[in-house]
Order: sequence, then C-alpha cells, then structure tokens
Amino acid sequence: MTTAPVPGPGLDWDDPTDFANASRGRVDFLDPCVIENAEGRVVWDHERWSFLADDCPDTAHPSLWRQGRLNALHGLFEVADGVYQIRGFDVSNMTIVEGPTGLVVVDPLISEECAAAGLALYRKNRGGALPVAAVVYSHSHTDHFGGVHGVVDEADVKAGRVRIVAPEGFMEEVVGENVVAGPAMLRRAQYMYGVGLPAAPEGAIGFGLGQGTSSGRVGLIPPTDLVTETGEVFELGGVRLEFQLTPGTEAPAEMNFLLPDRGVLLVAENANHTLHNVLTLRGALVRDAQAWASYLTETITLYAHRSDVLIGSHHWPTWGRAELTRMLSEQRDAYAYLHDQTVRLMNQGLTGPEIAEELAEFPPQLAAAWHARGYYGSLSHNVKAVYQRYMGWFDGNPAHLWQHPPVAAARRYVDFMGGADAVVTKARETAAAGDLRFAAEVLNHVVFAEPDHREARELQAETFERLAYACENGTWRNFYLSGARELRDVSGRTPKGSGSGSGGGIAWGLPAHHVFTALAVRVDGPRAAAHRLVMRWEFTAEDAVVDVWTLLLANGVLTPMRGEVPGEQPQVEVSTTLDVLLGVLGGRTTTAEAERAGRAAIRGDAAVLDTFFTLLQPPRPGFPIALP
Repeated sequence: MTTAPVPGPGLDWDDPTDFANASRGRVDFLDPCVIENAEGRVVWDHERWSFLADDCPDTAHPSLWRQGRLNALHGLFEVADGVYQIRGFDVSNMTIVEGPTGLVVVDPLISEECAAAGLALYRKNRGGALPVAAVVYSHSHTDHFGGVHGVVDEADVKAGRVRIVAPEGFMEEVVGENVVAGPAMLRRAQYMYGVGLPAAPEGAIGFGLGQGTSSGRVGLIPPTDLVTETGEVFELGGVRLEFQLTPGTEAPAEMNFLLPDRGVLLVAENANHTLHNVLTLRGALVRDAQAWASYLTETITLYAHRSDVLIGSHHWPTWGRAELTRMLSEQRDAYAYLHDQTVRLMNQGLTGPEIAEELAEFPPQLAAAWHARGYYGSLSHNVKAVYQRYMGWFDGNPAHLWQHPPVAAARRYVDFMGGADAVVTKARETAAAGDLRFAAEVLNHVVFAEPDHREARELQAETFERLAYACENGTWRNFYLSGARELRDVSGRTPKGSGSGSGGGIAWGLPAHHVFTALAVRVDGPRAAAHRLVMRWEFTAEDAVVDVWTLLLANGVLTPMRGEVPGEQPQVEVSTTLDVLLGVLGGRTTTAEAERAGRAAIRGDAAVLDTFFTLLQPPRPGFPIALP
C-alpha cells in the first residue's frame, strides 16, 4: 500500500524546455556508461538508471521521477564555443574550457577514475594536443575536487606547470567539513544519497542534485592560487576568468566566475535546477540563506547582462539572457523568501517545526518554477535550518531543556503507553488511517525501547516506505528507504561506498597542521586526561627537513604547535615523512615498522608514541541511525 504523491501546483508538465536544454549540444557519450578502477571494480554505473525511461510508477513522486530522467542524460556537451561539460559521470559536472595554450578544468568530480574518463571522452572528440593548464575548484565540497588526480599529475603542479585555483578559505573548510566531522557526515551521507539501496522504482531514483555518487579514489592537491576578492581576473591557459567570491552560501568557501570573452557564467552550486539545502541532511554548518540571496543579487547585477549562457556545477545549462536572469532571480527569491518568512514567524513566537508547517509552499510563481522544487533541499527542513541558525537547538520551552536521551526516553514513553505490543497495535491503526508521520514517531519509541521487537521494526519499515514513495524530495526518500533497509537487515551490515566521496579519511595530501587538526578530535579526552605527553615531529622530503611540529597532550587536549616550543622538552622525537604518519594513522604500518624499514628515526622514549596512538579513538563508520 502506498500514499499517492501529489504533483506540485501550477507545474507545466508539457513544457519541454528542461529536456531540450539537458540534451542540447551533446557531442558524445559512453555506451555503456560504466567506469572501473585499475582493479576492475565498478566505481560508477550510470546504466543502473535506465529504468527512468519508463513511465512513473505509484512508488515514486512524478516530479522527482522527471528530475531523475533529466539528470540521467549524460555525456560530453558543448555549451559554448570552446566550453564543454562532462555530465552524468558523477553527481557533479566537470567543465572544460579551451584556451590558446591549455585547458582549464573546473570541478573534477569526486573520483579520479571518473574525472579521467571524462577527460578521455573530451580528448577523443577534441584531440589531445592541449595540456591541462589549470584546475579550478569552485568550492570546498568533495565532489568538486576529489578527482583532481584524474586530470593532472601532482608533479606538474609542484613544478609550476599547472595551477590550482580555489576561493579563499578553501583548505580550512575542506578540513572542517570533510575531515574533522567527516566520519559522522559520511555515515549520514549513506542514508542521504541512498548508498546500499537498489536503483529501482521501489528504491533509489536519484536525489535531485544528481543520480548518485562515485566510489573511486578521492584525492586533493592543495591550491597554488587563491581568489581573495570579487572582480579578480585570472588568466589561465590563455583564458580570462573573472571571479565573484560568495562565502557562506552553499559552501563556506565558494565562488562563481564569468568567462567574459565567451559570455558564459558559471555559478558553482549557488543556483541549481532544484532548491538546495540551507542545512544538508548529512550534516554541515548551517548556511546563511540571507547571504545566499544577497550574493545572487550581486551575481545578477555584475554578470547577467554580460552572459549568454548560465552553467553550474550540477545540472544542465540555461541559454538566453532573459531566461538566465529569470532563473537567477527566482533562485534568489526562493532563499530570501524562506529566510525572511522564517524570521517573521520566529518573531511571532513560532518554533522551527511550527514555521515549517505554516510555510508549506512557496508563492505561486516560485512554486511553479521547476528549478525551485524541493528535490534536494526542501522548504520544510530549510525553514528549520534558518530557525536553528538564529535560535539554536533549544526552542525556549523549559520542558525541552533537559530531556532524556532517545533510548531512555523511548523506554519511558512505551511504558506510559501500555507496553510495546499496545503501542504497535495503536501505531498500526494510525498508519492505516493515513497519519504516517505520527505512526513513525510512536513506532520509533518502540524500536528504541525494544530493538528486537520484530513486529515494530517491520511496521516501521513499511511506514518509512509509504512515506518515501510520496516524497518529491530525493534525499527524504533515500532517508526513509535507508531506514527501512536498516530495520530489516538483522546482519548489521552497512553499505559500501562513501555516499559523499569523502572516504572519512585524512590521507588527501593535506599539510601537517590539517592532519593534526583532524587528530585532535580523535583523542579520547577522559582517558587522555591521565597523561601528559610531549612529542616532536620532524617531517622530511628528499632527505631535507621541511616542517617541524611539537605536539602537547595535556588535560585531555591535543595542542599542535609549529616548531620548537620553549619550556617543553620532548619525551620523544620522530623524523619521518608525512606519508609515513598517514600510513600509521590509516593502520597500514606502525612507527616501529617504519623505523625498522629505515623510513623513520625515533629518539627518546618510543613508548610515548605507543601511548599516544592508543588514546586515539577511530571513528565508527557504520553506527546505527534507525536503530539505537
């Protein structure tokens, strides 16, 4: 039994514009579009979405089905003279700009295998004479830099033959979002992106921003050049790019750019063919919807009158000055509306969930715009995010100030309601009456109070499925279906694949200070508080010392300090390469093994290192979400 989805009001189902634009300029494609790594493992299988060519079944929202069909159009596309895009090789787009002396590659996908396949398809059709002169990272999310090793050799970057351009603050935000909080985000991303769900009418059908995420090798080459102000012009490969910094919008470090000689405006992920997230369901810092809208106004003012085609880091282009101006204006108005109306109602005393119910739909013009539909971000959870940004987790009700944690609260609720069996019976009646939201809420109490209650788990899984099939939002659908999968999977297995491409690791070519920042949040503070350790790390490259750090562990806190620290006598000194340290942290070797192999020199009390590494708590990659 399903809940019939309701198409959005005022939507023009006969308008062919999006399908025409998504197909326009296709030069070539892979057949089949399946990409493997060097070991033969499939890291991207676009063929799994072929079922979207069929009519929409009753297990999917027709609007989300339409979006999936649009996203499934893949290949190499020419969008303007000398400007090409690889679409459908990952969740994001890779843009290639031809210059007189080289190529500029923008946003090289998540995985190097996918980026390499995209570049190979381009070269097959356009020739291989021009080298890659520069790579541009439009912002600090993994799907816009992770495949960089598939398009350039890091040795060429170090030799100055290739430039890597990114917005100011890029590296700090990469570490903060993908490394420091990466493991928890990674687990939730598996739900958000439907990792582990079958691609099928009853399973994953995409999530609005794209169809899926690749699972190949993720890397990072740090930028050689930072854009520090709006209006800054770079010449890369003989191509002029005029940048607009947009910090605090879709990413904390993000930028748009205009190709003034081509009439092409790239807006990164600030304007998309979907409403985006003010707070992504995988977890992130809350974004500033007001600033987002303001920067889009600046984009329109500075660049719309100079642009003939609008492209992004996701989705298909928009051609025509009037058309792209309208899209940018409506995207701006969407973020401004949800911000301003949330604040208005917040100041009337409503809480986040109450405001989300009050603002159930955009005004008619925005509600009828396909690109403002909530396939990826939703009006509901974006409103709650705006409330959270201003007011935090507490809604002001004293009853919510010191609540029991989920399992303890669930046991009390179930006891109050007459026991698990009684609650399940009432929940079944509630679901049958169509109140799936409340059925899911009460069943969650039973599952958390008695996780082995099979009837409760199955009924909750069925409830999640019915909620999923009615969702226009792809990420909500994936969360519900992933929850149902976890409830039914008694083996405790977690799906393979990163979901976001971050891999949850730190071996991305990060500098030492970012590695130590990541280590600090892995220290088990209560256990570490019994120790005071001082370590000196000396990193070498080609037999020369290139970096020195002193690590102080005291009061349960790891404090990294560059260089020698007066008054702190190291108990142990290690001379090695950063790669060896990353190998130790990744469990591929130990400091003792590295010393025996001649890859590290240890002076002083080596037992201090053993103690230190035992005080680091590795992330738990498969922690439960729908179960306690």
